[in-house]
Amino acid sequence: MNYILEVRDLTKRYQDHLAVNALNLGVRPGICFGLLGPNGAGKTTTLEMIEGILPPTSGVILYQGEPVGANFKQEVGIQFQSTALPEKIEVGEVLKLFSAFYDRKADLGELRKLCDLDEFWDRDATELSGGQRQRLLLALALVNDPQIIFLDEPTTGLDPAARRKFWELVKLVRSRGKTIVLTTHYMEEAYELCDEIAILDRGVVIAQGSPNKLLQDHFQGLSICIPKAGHSSEALKPLQHQHIGTAQVFERDDAFEVLTSEPDVTMRILLDQKIPLDGIQIRTKNLDDLFLKLTGKGGSS
Repeated sequence: MNYILEVRDLTKRYQDHLAVNALNLGVRPGICFGLLGPNGAGKTTTLEMIEGILPPTSGVILYQGEPVGANFKQEVGIQFQSTALPEKIEVGEVLKLFSAFYDRKADLGELRKLCDLDEFWDRDATELSGGQRQRLLLALALVNDPQIIFLDEPTTGLDPAARRKFWELVKLVRSRGKTIVLTTHYMEEAYELCDEIAILDRGVVIAQGSPNKLLQDHFQGLSICIPKAGHSSEALKPLQHQHIGTAQVFERDDAFEVLTSEPDVTMRILLDQKIPLDGIQIRTKNLDDLFLKLTGKGGSS
């Protein structure tokens, strides 16, 4: 398969701690590829080895089929989790400064429009809101017109409106044929943006594929949540710790969750048991459920 980026047996060891364990990944050009995993899974370590910030203990990193070299540094854009911006410099001046570091340069006027920087173009870069700062950092990652962009948890700490605004910008960047590698703790973000995801745990890939394909492979049917409040334990007793037709029942803190591949049959059984339907929630399984199932740890929604 034609990969723009590939890692083979990538390993990072810190004394007796194996952070990344013989990792194999391939990223196709023009997609948004998500690296997901709980804290300590090896996501950021993997990115930093690919970016050249950390030396791998062993393994190979290929860019367009060749070992990474000087051309990679000119053609890659990076938005780090934390970036210090120079003080007393306006946003437009910051972009000009960073642009001077590269032989290949994006048009700053286009970046200004693409990342929606007009409203604070002449403002001190250290006086921006969280969402404005992330839009500037995305523009800085694009200042050399890169072929591949790394976004390391770019929306952490943003409010929902700012996060969704950033998603729209990422989609615009991807629509221009750029390849994006994204790490995130937000499962909704991964589902919204990523064409393909790899879930890491303890430095190895435990699942990989498109979000919808992974959900289809691991889940069937619907989840029906029945709140405990207002329901007698006797009425709910038939639901506990047993299978109901094609359904499986789990007791949660404040509800009973019924996983069913035939929701119509399950609902008829609940009605036959005279279970009140007030407050019942019916939903499909999502990436949060998949993340919890595979890693035993919840993501952020």
